[in-house]
Amino acid sequence: MKRIPHTLASLAAALLVAACGGGGAGNQAPSFNYTALVTFGDSLSDVGTHNVGTIAGLGAMTGGAGRWTINSTTGGEMWVERLASQLGLPAPCAAETGLSPSGGLGVTGAAITAQAGCLNYAQGSARVTDPAGPNSIALQSAPYNQSTLGLIAKPIANQIAAHLAANSGSFSGTELVTVLAGANDIFMQLAFYGTPLGASTPEDAVIAAATAGATLGGLIKTQMVAKGAKRILVLNVPDVAGTPFAKAQSLDTQGLIDAMVQAFNGQLAAQLAGVPEVRLADSYTVSKDQGANPALYGLTNVTNVACGANTLGTTSLVCNASNVVGGDVSRYQFADDVHPTPYGHQLLAQFAASELAKAGWL
Repeated sequence: MKRIPHTLASLAAALLVAACGGGGAGNQAPSFNYTALVTFGDSLSDVGTHNVGTIAGLGAMTGGAGRWTINSTTGGEMWVERLASQLGLPAPCAAETGLSPSGGLGVTGAAITAQAGCLNYAQGSARVTDPAGPNSIALQSAPYNQSTLGLIAKPIANQIAAHLAANSGSFSGTELVTVLAGANDIFMQLAFYGTPLGASTPEDAVIAAATAGATLGGLIKTQMVAKGAKRILVLNVPDVAGTPFAKAQSLDTQGLIDAMVQAFNGQLAAQLAGVPEVRLADSYTVSKDQGANPALYGLTNVTNVACGANTLGTTSLVCNASNVVGGDVSRYQFADDVHPTPYGHQLLAQFAASELAKAGWL
């Protein structure tokens, strides 16, 4: 049997107890009185940016859409939604909504609209600074000229700027800020690797990922900490090489993916070392351990995806109970080939809460 580090084994046991409804401490009111949850990131934290037009219509007809997981009509599946509930805060809502699909996709969009009072800035396909994320509006123009779903994919830098612009240029210091981003920088490096639009060598791709990680760390220091944020929970990029998407690639490609993730995470950690306002949570190590020791986390399947065929292929954006694969998928790790199921989000929320507790922030 594989030996499991004591700290990971203890964490897995704690998460499993909480996932099964045990552990009364998880239901206690937080000792710190947060006034808001402000979220920046990508699809792993997006609570409905693109739940408009055809996406919203499909959800209404089939049982839920708009989040990158197995959707329901009520929402609440995402880790930030679960964390907000534990903190006694209102359910997060998307700070911006909209969709601008390319012609020929048969998808109706909606104008990009800021949503007053909503503090979840995370958007599916968002990168650190580059607007050209997977399936984004930016890919519809030169030099890419692709037919895409037209996701807004506002970069993290722009998400932060939008929050500052709406709040007199500062954070209050009484909110909890969460940041989880970087995977789309990895995916785009991979998508254009070996083309005129991307890196020409593995080393260049790794350097680009490292640069993105360092840039994110710099943004957190200069645009959050320096602007008054006092408690910032930053989750590093999970084990992308362990996803069904990566497992379908060659071993060399899997190795490149992991090297890029570790380079991104390493530079992010270097930038944030010694910053007391930041708690850097190692979701990479935890997600890797979940893949290696699923039973310890109550996971029944870490290989296959729960979402079956749907109108948009197999994407979890319009996945719900009406189009999942057969059998019990309630403890699957992956909804589609890169996104977690609601149970995966439950584990992520519990991990985030445990990190807040360790920091004395819960």
